[in-house]
Amino acid sequence: MNIEIVPGKPIDGQIPGTSGLRKKTRIFMQSGYLENFIQAIFNAIGGAGGKTFVVGGDGRFFNARAIQTIIRMAVANGAVKMIVGRNGLLSTPAASHLIRLNGTDGGLILSASHNPGGIDEDFGVKFNTPNGGPAPEKITNEIFRQTTILESYAIVTGPDIDLNEIGHRTIGDMQIEIVDPVADYLVLMQTLFDFDSLRALFASGFSMRFDAMHAVTGPYATAILEDALGAPAGTVQNAIPLENFGGGHPDPNPVWAKPLVDLMMSDASPDFAAASDGDGDRNMILGRGIYVTPSDSLAVLCANAHLASGYKSGLSGVARSMPTSRAADRVADKLKIGCFETPTGWKFFGNLLDAGMATICGEESAGTGSNHVREKDGLWAVLLWLNILAVRRETVVDILKAHWREFGRNYYSRHDYEEVDTAIANDLVADLQSRLGDLPGKDIQGHQIETADNFTYADPVDGSISEKQGIRIGFEGGARAVLRLSGTGTEGATLRVYLEYFEPDPDRHDIDPQVALAPIAAAINEIAKISRRTGRVGPDLMT
Repeated sequence: MNIEIVPGKPIDGQIPGTSGLRKKTRIFMQSGYLENFIQAIFNAIGGAGGKTFVVGGDGRFFNARAIQTIIRMAVANGAVKMIVGRNGLLSTPAASHLIRLNGTDGGLILSASHNPGGIDEDFGVKFNTPNGGPAPEKITNEIFRQTTILESYAIVTGPDIDLNEIGHRTIGDMQIEIVDPVADYLVLMQTLFDFDSLRALFASGFSMRFDAMHAVTGPYATAILEDALGAPAGTVQNAIPLENFGGGHPDPNPVWAKPLVDLMMSDASPDFAAASDGDGDRNMILGRGIYVTPSDSLAVLCANAHLASGYKSGLSGVARSMPTSRAADRVADKLKIGCFETPTGWKFFGNLLDAGMATICGEESAGTGSNHVREKDGLWAVLLWLNILAVRRETVVDILKAHWREFGRNYYSRHDYEEVDTAIANDLVADLQSRLGDLPGKDIQGHQIETADNFTYADPVDGSISEKQGIRIGFEGGARAVLRLSGTGTEGATLRVYLEYFEPDPDRHDIDPQVALAPIAAAINEIAKISRRTGRVGPDLMT
């Protein structure tokens, strides 16, 4: 075994404050690019010497090759152990669980989340800390700093490690443990949900479909839903992870999972359906004839979590990202528990979960989770929905309508303008930011603006301040719009516009959401000059 010290060089592409790096796969495949970023991570956490890490990914193109590189760099940097998912596979929530279960010094998760995979598509790497969650800003900012000053990286030469068989390997002084990616996660789910009730639900003739979208959740869903719970074979569709996700876009929403949505809106629909994304941390929930928005899903899960064995003692609190609708706030108010509004990004929930101030968290991009790990967890959300259905023995539609009667309905939608020229997107936001102080009191198409600001978050645990986390426009009557630029794309900028309108009247709970929100969409388009600046007549995606 020879350790090589290779001249390094600063790399560009990482955004300060983000927990990882996401770029086109071919960029990561450039000589030294991945290596420089991994070395920057090791340097930012005080080195890898004497430490243990979890590593795995969603199986997209370059996943296996990248893991071999990371293992050899860990050896050269003095790590004592690596825990690796068999075949290099680990869902993001399962990786978080392994970090916590084994008390490791963190983990390296390889994924570009819901983005397409393939040699001409996207790849990503992020670092999770010993609590199992995405690295907080203090660490991510140091990783970014290291990428700008890196002078060399260390790596050992040698043959690849066989990751196909469970067991132990050794390279130099470092132990490598190849683990079943599903086993420990399955045990965790059994502590949270009543598997006997879920088996009885499926034995009663209850039908469902789960679209794994040829992504990492396929093996997990098959092992749990079909093997452990007795759902019929074929319940899990597109179950085999593929390097290019079968040529699809592994984002569980009504656009990219349209065949599943079409099935649920047809006369032949099963009772329930769900989907998950590339790395298994997002979810989409469907009932017969209805799509459940992420915001409604979070609210329903919070209101009914006590029906699952792992949450029967109740919730300590609820946390949601700022763009997520305020439906969960109404549940927290009735339950008389804390409710926290954070910036977008799961890392902001970590302190609240660690401090025991929140039990369930959710964000606008179809991510929900609880204190069982420190990541959002798509399959966990599906199992909690199933547990609720098993206890209440009602349809998804009936549960939603009962929820709206009790709490009112928060009509909600996210409009995405994708691959907008970065300069245009930045100018749009900067212009709107400069006018925020002048907006309150103005009447826009019959809607009076009451508040306008750029969200600042003060962490109630450590007191840290995060500024400019999304522009909020509040209208008379409680409607609001939120605008922010997303960092999940690899080309141009994605402008996300979130629309919300609260309707307390049960007689008005059956309006098409896009119809109900159309006046707010028109008002924010005029305020922010979206069509004028981008040249788009409408969003590319509405969810």
